[in-house]
Amino acid sequence: QITEALLKERDKQAKWNGIPLLLQKLYEQSHPNSDFSQCQSILKEISPLLSMEAMAFVTEDRKAAQESTFPNTYTFDLFGGVDLLVEILMRPTLITQKKKQKISDDLIKDCLSILYNTCICTEGVTRRLAERNDFVLFLFTLMTNKKTFLQTATLIEDILGVKKEMIQLDDIPNLSSLVSSFDQQQLANFCRILAVTISELDTGSDDKHTLLAKNAQQKKNLGPSRAEINQATLLSIPGFIERLCKLATRKVSETTGTSSFLQELEEWYTWLDNALVLDALMRVANEEAEQSSTESSDESGLANTSTRTQLPQSMKIMHEIMYKLEVLYVLCVLLMGRQRNQVHKMIAEFKLIPGLNNLFDKLIWRKHSASALVLHGHNQNCDCSPDITLKIQFLRLLQSFSDHHENKYLLLNSQELNELSAISHKANIPEVDAVVNTDRSLVCDGKRGLLTRLLQVMKKEPAESSFRFWQARAVESFLRGTTSYADQMFLLKRGLLEHILYCIVDSECKSRDVLQSYFDLLGELMKFNIDAFKRFNKYINTDEKFQTFLNQINSSLVDSNMLVRCITLSLDRFENQSDAKVAEVLSECRLLSYMSQMSMRMSFLFRLINIIHVQTLTQENVSCLNTSLVILMLARRKEKLPFYLRTLQQMEYTEKYPGFILNNFHSLLRFWQQHYLNKDKDSTCLENSSCISFTYWKETVSILLSPDRTSPCAIVSYIDEAYMDIDRDFSEE
Repeated sequence: QITEALLKERDKQAKWNGIPLLLQKLYEQSHPNSDFSQCQSILKEISPLLSMEAMAFVTEDRKAAQESTFPNTYTFDLFGGVDLLVEILMRPTLITQKKKQKISDDLIKDCLSILYNTCICTEGVTRRLAERNDFVLFLFTLMTNKKTFLQTATLIEDILGVKKEMIQLDDIPNLSSLVSSFDQQQLANFCRILAVTISELDTGSDDKHTLLAKNAQQKKNLGPSRAEINQATLLSIPGFIERLCKLATRKVSETTGTSSFLQELEEWYTWLDNALVLDALMRVANEEAEQSSTESSDESGLANTSTRTQLPQSMKIMHEIMYKLEVLYVLCVLLMGRQRNQVHKMIAEFKLIPGLNNLFDKLIWRKHSASALVLHGHNQNCDCSPDITLKIQFLRLLQSFSDHHENKYLLLNSQELNELSAISHKANIPEVDAVVNTDRSLVCDGKRGLLTRLLQVMKKEPAESSFRFWQARAVESFLRGTTSYADQMFLLKRGLLEHILYCIVDSECKSRDVLQSYFDLLGELMKFNIDAFKRFNKYINTDEKFQTFLNQINSSLVDSNMLVRCITLSLDRFENQSDAKVAEVLSECRLLSYMSQMSMRMSFLFRLINIIHVQTLTQENVSCLNTSLVILMLARRKEKLPFYLRTLQQMEYTEKYPGFILNNFHSLLRFWQQHYLNKDKDSTCLENSSCISFTYWKETVSILLSPDRTSPCAIVSYIDEAYMDIDRDFSEE
């Protein structure tokens, strides 16, 4: 509506670079009946003005960039450029006549490119586009076109990243045929987009994740969440999981020819988001080119030409790593979702595990080459290099794959499975059903299975490596569930116990996360296993070493309480056995002797109750509550419950705070009832890990919470009236 004259006059002063005039022209050329033929040349004039800015934004330090302004993209948006491009792109969907308007691929590319650049530089544009649901769903339909696929995918990824509401995959027109039209390369890129649609939106800061808040949230959300619905939608696409497994396990040599890859790199080059990755790839390419030309100087003419036309191997590897990352992430989320069993069955059938096993040395845990890919200003070990992210993603996949599922035995090869059977026979115990039922045609092949390969790299990992946490978690999830003697022995024979103790005691590991994962793993490895305690005593053979070990346990009970629980449970079982070998270990083992002292158990109990409160309970520290319950359940079995409660009361008096532990414990147990007696709660975990029936858990909690002040087993009997503080209700604040 502004006159051309006015726009011209203001243009110089306002430094608009002629953008409003170009937009006016574009508006006139894109009227409903136009054939858009002129539009392209106008966009060609606008495009460089914006891409320069976007380039600056990506390459400059982002912070500095945000302080500076981006006049061209801002002007473009201010004068309605963004809305106009959306309208041009969506025009064909509005026309109902027979002759559908066809927009050329190049025009679509230019529109997407300009939109993307504006999104990068101008605050709020991405959010505004995200609010237009029709446009977001329309973008998915553009993905069927190979030529505009990358531009579309990158823009969608950006928009979904800021969208407040998760989109529903169901709403995408013809999703199944869209996915089946993708080649493997496109499918991998599509996985990047899917990641946002199937992961539960994190509610932010940690305090939101208290169990109180979670339970309150669950009461509100009665149906499945959007992410869960989206997961189900994906699983219903024929052949989807099979294709992901193929992508995840294909070898680098099987990837498509060079030409399409080069062409894709060029496209990325116009596409800014991965300028960083591209720079890094180009650097590797040049290094390899120089290397090969110096190596064969006598045929230097030949060497140069071959390097030009062939893609350097490390570039292919990098490309493959980036694909596998996305695919493993999606598989991992699906493995943890509601349809877990269905996904498990498919993943086993399509041989994901043996496939990953074959890639382990060459790709997943390959040695860093001298020119290992490092992105700007990062060192090799920082968590954002693709190499590192792939390793972590791979370990997370193993963890969710073997956690409480009998398919975990697919991580072994046939000989290793035979070894498990042999261990059971030798110890005169029945074989685990899952081992017997494992389909041998689906297990790992080769000299070693995935689990043993993982143990090998775990032992070689440098002390301060961030992988240790994930490695320990993955091995621990293999042991989780009902304790299996054969599984423990299989790992003990391979020196795992000594390795863990070395890390905890000799290298005096300081990282809280790593320590916690090692304590948890040690607990699973030693539980009820007399041989493990014997080995422990052989390794921790001086008082000094034992003291270091205790210091590590006591430095944070939240991290070590699962190990404390395991020792307590094991001690209880060993004391009830009349076996000479067990008796010998009981008398010699420092750890068991230490835990058999009543004062030590009381000290642990007192501290475990003292470090948690209903308001601060989270998924991570609720185990302290369960460990304190285990100590008291074992006491109840021996009819010592009143003695334990009286001792807690005396400890309170010594601390000059009568009632502070027992009132807190009373509230914690009431919360426990609310939390675990919920119909959705799975109590089998508590049963399996403790070998105490859930009924006994429930009874013990009821007895402790009895309101009868004359009952010797009720907490209230040990709190003086004056200090009673148990009737308050939990608030969700």
